[in-house]
Amino acid sequence: MKHVIIGTAGHIDHGKTTLIRAITGRNTDRLKEEQERGISIELGFTYFDLPSGQRAGIIDVPGHEKFIKNMLAGVIGIDIVILVVAADESIMPQTLEHLHILDLLGIKKGFIVLTKADLVDDEWIDMVEEEVKEEVVGTFLENSPIIRASSTTKMGIDKIINLIDKYTTELKDRDVDDMPRLPVDRVFSISGFGTVVTGTLLSGKFKIGDEVQVFPGNKKARIRTLQVHDKDADIAYGGQRVAANLAGLKKEDVDRGDTIAPVDSMSDSMMLDVKLKLLKSIDRYIDNRTRLRLYIGTKEVLCRIVLLDREEIGPGEEAYAQLRLEEEVVAKRGDKFIIRFYSPMFTIGGGEVLEPNPKKKKRFDDKAIKELEIKEMGSSADIIENIIEEKSKEFPTTKEIAVFTAMLEENVKNEVNKLIEENKLISFSLTKDLHIIHINYFNKIKDEILETLNKFHIKYPLRAGMQKEEIRNRFLKNAKPRVADAFIELLIQNEYLEQKMENICIKGFEIKLNENQLKIKEDILNSLNKSPYQPPRREDLDSIIGAKKDEIEEVFVSLVNNEDIIKLSEEVYLSKNAYDIALEKLKEYLVDNGSISIGDYRDLLNTNRKVALALLEYFDQVKITKRDKDIRVLNQ
Repeated sequence: MKHVIIGTAGHIDHGKTTLIRAITGRNTDRLKEEQERGISIELGFTYFDLPSGQRAGIIDVPGHEKFIKNMLAGVIGIDIVILVVAADESIMPQTLEHLHILDLLGIKKGFIVLTKADLVDDEWIDMVEEEVKEEVVGTFLENSPIIRASSTTKMGIDKIINLIDKYTTELKDRDVDDMPRLPVDRVFSISGFGTVVTGTLLSGKFKIGDEVQVFPGNKKARIRTLQVHDKDADIAYGGQRVAANLAGLKKEDVDRGDTIAPVDSMSDSMMLDVKLKLLKSIDRYIDNRTRLRLYIGTKEVLCRIVLLDREEIGPGEEAYAQLRLEEEVVAKRGDKFIIRFYSPMFTIGGGEVLEPNPKKKKRFDDKAIKELEIKEMGSSADIIENIIEEKSKEFPTTKEIAVFTAMLEENVKNEVNKLIEENKLISFSLTKDLHIIHINYFNKIKDEILETLNKFHIKYPLRAGMQKEEIRNRFLKNAKPRVADAFIELLIQNEYLEQKMENICIKGFEIKLNENQLKIKEDILNSLNKSPYQPPRREDLDSIIGAKKDEIEEVFVSLVNNEDIIKLSEEVYLSKNAYDIALEKLKEYLVDNGSISIGDYRDLLNTNRKVALALLEYFDQVKITKRDKDIRVLNQ
């Protein structure tokens, strides 16, 4: 079954509410003040069943200029518009503003109803119809049907219902697998039940028990009950008018303008990148950094417009802009919005969100403009690729990309997999998370690391490579250490790099000693092996070996890096041969005896306490042994 929302629009007192009552048999004026004054102040909602069996929701928006904010909150999610024009008055200022707003919001289907047709003669209503046709030229209502109606005599009511039914069958189904979003247009509290929010569910579906979050912000709740068109429901689908009873929220925790969505599915933002279009009918230009009122979803927020490719924008013109907001909002790429002057308040234009979570952009930046062009014209895959390229240095996960794009993570994964197959993205896993980077970023960082290591190997030919930590800090400082390590491991797996202990070198790099250095190496190892468990201190080697101090240091460091010498502590170094024998003797002893003390190990190796302790602490560190008070046991 399709889920359709019908909306009325038009000037105050042109008969919108009365027309809805004639169509549905229900009154949408719900405030006492509305009943007394005969005008709609707040949004009115009801529903009716179509001849085809479909059930349509219908929204009655206020016609008075003072309540345009309420009107804007109501038109979000409308599928079909009825533009109401009183036959005895014709087109009025608020009719035109409503028409412009609906056109800017991208609504595609609608028709015109000339109400109060029983109050005028044929000649007059013919003239009104011609006026209306002229005014809607260039809008989505150009060439749309015009029905003459009377809510009093019921003239034209059946035609209206049948036309709504026809349009309903022509509408595409909403994507119920998309992420659910419910912009809140009303909040109230019911004694014994708690907080209830209402709105038009834009997409996806909510069911009882779903965990949700109030955006902007981090208030979380659970859907206790749902109503669709005043009837209890287990599931609400995109395109339906929904009332959700939220457990865990107070009435003051949520306001009109907030959005209800799955937990952690969206990201609050103080900026929006947009494509902006001004109405042809306005009579002034908008300068860069003009303060405006933004209406997006059901929210009103003040902002300043930063024009990215010009100093001003005029009537009927389009431009890329960044809206810098005075309050946080949440949005999705493709969301429509309206802008009005700060004061005096009247509608000047609207547009489409291209990037809901942008970074601050410089003006007249060709690269930034090109990226916005991609976001405007590109497919979902293009958008995802572009965002990943922007954010690669942060090594985003598929979940984070889903938040940036306000897409379901499953849909993001599907697009990412295709882009990986096309060799546009690189991925690597870390625990449960899949991290994604663009191939351009991968090649850039890989080339920078290789170039730096090549220079390092030339400058320090006896060193095994750069410390891994230095590579992390220099090239991967925006990534968490474990993510940076996983990226380095990716370069190792792809045979660009090698790791030797904590050192990273170019794949295939080998330390090559000259004749003098080979002699120093031999002397160092001989000195250590002479009394393998009574080794000389590092500083004593300078006097034992007849060579320059800096030459000895360079060779000694290379032997440690290559693991020819094992550094047990700052004061104790053993040759690799002595270390291997000490380890073998330890394991044999523990197999036979179960545990070993420092004194036992000292006697086993015929060494001193300092060397025995350094060995045992090193074995603890590398998880070969485990300390239990004063003894060691094998670490199972």
